[in-house]
Amino acid sequence: AMRLQAPQFQALFTPGLRSVAELFEKKNHELRIAGGAVRDLLSGVTPQDVDFATTATPAEMKEMFTAAGVRLINNKGEKHGTITARLQEENFEITTLRIDVVTDGRHAQVEFTTDWHKDAERRDLTVNSMFLGLDGTLYDFFNGYEDLKSKKIRFVGKASERIQEDYLRILRYFRFYGRIAEKPGDHEPTTLQAIKENAKGLAGISGERIWVELKKILLGNHVNHLVQLIYELDIAQYIGLPPDGNLEEFARVTKNTQNLSPKPMTVLTALFKGKEDVTNLDLRLKISKEEKNLGLFLVKQRQELTKGEGPEPLRPYQDFLMDSREANTNSKIFELLKYQGEEQLLKEMQEWTVPTFPVSGHDLRKMGVTSGKDIGAALQQLREEWKRSGYHMDKEELLSCLKKL
Repeated sequence: AMRLQAPQFQALFTPGLRSVAELFEKKNHELRIAGGAVRDLLSGVTPQDVDFATTATPAEMKEMFTAAGVRLINNKGEKHGTITARLQEENFEITTLRIDVVTDGRHAQVEFTTDWHKDAERRDLTVNSMFLGLDGTLYDFFNGYEDLKSKKIRFVGKASERIQEDYLRILRYFRFYGRIAEKPGDHEPTTLQAIKENAKGLAGISGERIWVELKKILLGNHVNHLVQLIYELDIAQYIGLPPDGNLEEFARVTKNTQNLSPKPMTVLTALFKGKEDVTNLDLRLKISKEEKNLGLFLVKQRQELTKGEGPEPLRPYQDFLMDSREANTNSKIFELLKYQGEEQLLKEMQEWTVPTFPVSGHDLRKMGVTSGKDIGAALQQLREEWKRSGYHMDKEELLSCLKKL
């Protein structure tokens, strides 16, 4: 059996984890690291969060922790078999091994087991189905480690069965493909077939859950390939994407934004032909207000607001920003420049500080302009002059301008 000794693994052994391990050992309950954290550790990555699995039941864990004076954090996991203990400023999420008794494509009713193989069997992908003993021993029932090394994404057992337990697993397949696979197009035909046959099941999954997965797909690798696949396998219509998404534009924009860290919405908007596509996405996925506004902004401005001819290519963007009355217009303009693939202009725009208009109504009153209406009109004219100067004229120059007016 393989034993992991990586520094990332050693680093997990905080005083908190040592205490937890001791408690389980004293009561002869097995405790292992489960799922995504094992995958990360085997890839040489420090896991963001670590989940544990155990043969102890929730009741046994509660009794054991309470007797030891350990604080339990009440979060709703208990009916799924998860107990969260807090030791030394750290939370430990520990779940009893379980088998799914009834699944409806969204939720599962579970019963507890002490069989590690059975628990691994109900997980989605082979690379997520491994356990790691606290001594570093790897427990791998479905060749997850081989798949991880050869960068293969496969369902545990039969793809169609895994998908029918929870249809969201279709999108999880794509997400992990974008995270682990080396090149696009390396799928098992039977897997793609199972996804296509079950795509309709996504219609019953909540928009919020879909949006979480979709955003991760949009930020991963092979995004153009995966979204083309989402269309080929007839998934798009069930997850709020336009049935006739603009795939050519999508291919272009994913290329444009490749090294620019775009927001998910920036990439996704390439599929949209008009603002009703943004509205439909929002109805299905309940996206945030900020995401919706970004989508509407990009759909409207991607052709209108483009770089200037001549020596000042940034000017149209600067003028737009200066005329805008809305908050966070600059971050929308950054996303637009990424969408358009304008890497150099993006750098310049990010370094540009918005100048402050140097003249106030107070200055005009000092010059003898008294009526509010006249002050408003004069300020407007001076703003236009200032804009024409590329925001360079100072107070003196502007006020002498006013004398000429």
